[in-house]
Amino acid sequence: MHLTRRSLGLALAGLPLASLRPAQAQASPPILLEGAWLFDGQAMTGPAALLIVDGRIHAIAPASIPDGAQRLDLAGRYVIPAMTSAHSHVGHTSGASLGRENHTRENAVAQLRRYQAFGINAVNSLGLNAPLFHELRAESRTGRLPGALLLGAGPGIGMPDGAPPVRVMNLADDQVLRPRNASDAEAAVATHADRGVDLIKIWADGLNNSAPQMTGELISAIVRAAHARNLRVAAHIFDLSQARLSVESGVDIIAHGIRDREVDDAFVAMMRQRGTWYIPTIQIDEAEYIYADQPELTEDPFFRAAINPEMTARIKDATWRAGQLERAAPRRAAVRTNQANLKKLHDAGIPIAFGTDSGGTPLRVQGFAEHRELELMVEAGLTPAQALNIATIRSSELLGLNDRGAIREGMRADLVVLGGNPLENIRNTRSIRSVMQNGQEVAGPIA
Repeated sequence: MHLTRRSLGLALAGLPLASLRPAQAQASPPILLEGAWLFDGQAMTGPAALLIVDGRIHAIAPASIPDGAQRLDLAGRYVIPAMTSAHSHVGHTSGASLGRENHTRENAVAQLRRYQAFGINAVNSLGLNAPLFHELRAESRTGRLPGALLLGAGPGIGMPDGAPPVRVMNLADDQVLRPRNASDAEAAVATHADRGVDLIKIWADGLNNSAPQMTGELISAIVRAAHARNLRVAAHIFDLSQARLSVESGVDIIAHGIRDREVDDAFVAMMRQRGTWYIPTIQIDEAEYIYADQPELTEDPFFRAAINPEMTARIKDATWRAGQLERAAPRRAAVRTNQANLKKLHDAGIPIAFGTDSGGTPLRVQGFAEHRELELMVEAGLTPAQALNIATIRSSELLGLNDRGAIREGMRADLVVLGGNPLENIRNTRSIRSVMQNGQEVAGPIA
């Protein structure tokens, strides 16, 4: 059942995502959401009333209702905070291609709107960003750019002839800075910081021993320079050895899950002692085979709203699917190891944030990947409430977005209205009925 106009619906089902209007910074009457169940970070509470004034959550179960308030009946609905992706990429892909030529304003805005329509209202574009990123980030921070809030790390820092691979990722020279020594590393950090970034991204891995791996000396120099600018450092890794070196060298965030072996107790203790954050990005490997496993996804309305025609055609190609499946075994093993390490680290109290690397390649489908990541986290042994907590308040906390990610008085009213209870079945995060940004509806039902 779609919401009526009175109950927070704008008849957006079937409307192209690119035509959705962004929230405008303008005065609006108070809004009272009535009868919904509210996710408090641990459980669903309610049914309750939630009063929104000037884009903020003014009160839960308010004692009085302002004159002229717009009352919206959400009986039988479930409200969660909008999600925050701490590891995605914006503007790097288009259709079935990836690379520098896709970094256009039109493409970036379309992708930010897609994230928003899927209930993600803040996106950290973690590297591979062209110079246009800095302009778009500045506009987004002042509310002048439609779609999800854009944060990010600029192009990022890698090793000469190392990761990310220039040819495979179709990179231009201005996209990744590649210092050769500590002095160059300090200059690279200064360049990023002066242009405007939210954190520093480094590629610490050696592409499965096929390229130079970043040294501890270089990582430490980057960390020192970044911390002097009050910027955190996130490390791209695959192996436990790379993660260990990165943590020992002072990085603040392990930006991918460890996928080659189980983490040991000494490593867990070091992460805990240093307060290192962890973003598992489980879907990054599953994306390489799930569509070959399940080509029928192209008929699923929720998936169709995220995928583009070029990738739909690729998934329907039997030859392409066969090739993906031939190479799938290592990726399946990586997913299993990643899930086991997520559970161990989470149980040990390591701070976990939410991300998927969506937008890094065309297979990492923006919007869909985030909802699938929630399922993979639950399959790993987390409860739906724990997965949602990570995707909302914890990821917001990592990025310094202390005004969102929770349904509490004073927080931004960045909310997602669902038709089903995600704590009973995490797939109910797909039952989007409405998305609100700053107290205004910006998207309606996807399917």
